[in-house]
Amino acid sequence: MRSATRYTYLGPEGTFTEAALRTLPEAATRELVPMVSVPAALDAVRGGEAAAALVPIENSVEGGVTATLDELATGEPLMIYREVLLEIAFALLVRPGTRMEDIKTVTGHPVAQPQVRKWLAANLPEAVWESSASNADGARLVRDGRYDAAFAGEFAAATYELEPLVTGIHDAENAQTRFVLVGRPARPAARTGADRTSLVMWQRDDHPGALLEYLQEFAVRGVNLMRIESRPTGEGMGRYCFSVDCEGHITDRRVAEALMGLKRTCAEVRFLGSYPRAGVATGTAPGVTSGERPDARPNGAGDARPGTTDGDFVAAADWLARCQDGRA
Repeated sequence: MRSATRYTYLGPEGTFTEAALRTLPEAATRELVPMVSVPAALDAVRGGEAAAALVPIENSVEGGVTATLDELATGEPLMIYREVLLEIAFALLVRPGTRMEDIKTVTGHPVAQPQVRKWLAANLPEAVWESSASNADGARLVRDGRYDAAFAGEFAAATYELEPLVTGIHDAENAQTRFVLVGRPARPAARTGADRTSLVMWQRDDHPGALLEYLQEFAVRGVNLMRIESRPTGEGMGRYCFSVDCEGHITDRRVAEALMGLKRTCAEVRFLGSYPRAGVATGTAPGVTSGERPDARPNGAGDARPGTTDGDFVAAADWLARCQDGRA
């Protein structure tokens, strides 16, 4: 099927999402299709029109990308198979001949604004900011005369017949955005020993210490949380779900037991995938096969604390069985 070789992404052409997608080796053999929004990119996967979608999920300055977090928490389930980290620096793109003193309106994706706010205040204090659907869409709107300048990747200039008036713009050094490659549910990517597991959990009821109870499921098993964010469920004030990333793979005993504990105590748990952490491992994406890292540790050891490796859990279970049988 043609859809098996199609990947969608947050478009239009020239977004940081496209740049991140093109860092994946398999992108060279896929049809890359820009979509107007994160929901549209993910719905194409849900509907079978694409094998996978790359979407932004977290920024080191602004935090979680709410459109992605909410889409993954609702609707037909999807799974994350890989992540990509991309360092982010903006260029101020303008129509040829535009000078700094000519710029009265600027645009860019809402997530971009906190990353350039100080630069904008120092260099264009009178300019009015209006958000666009993506940084590349902002560049398109500048080309079409809607705005005077856009914050986007320098690589988008040629696509939209613009010029980079200023480059290397960022308020925070080494700012990064994390992107995830999302497909339909299937067997998780193979364990590498340097993995991340993502999930969403819903409260059974609102009572003192409820969140602490959920967090203890991770803590007592030595599972490190990498991110936790609350998101409103839309069911009324005070009703939240929690989007969570933790270290480890679902096949690691400590992670598996933590998830089982959450399944017992939460109203609902949605497993979003276990996949290699960007920069330290390679993994399996839909339609792609790759081996484990040469330095991956066996038996789910990874960075586990003493007492939390798979071997420790097996030994504890064996001890319990011997106690039950009178052999302890």
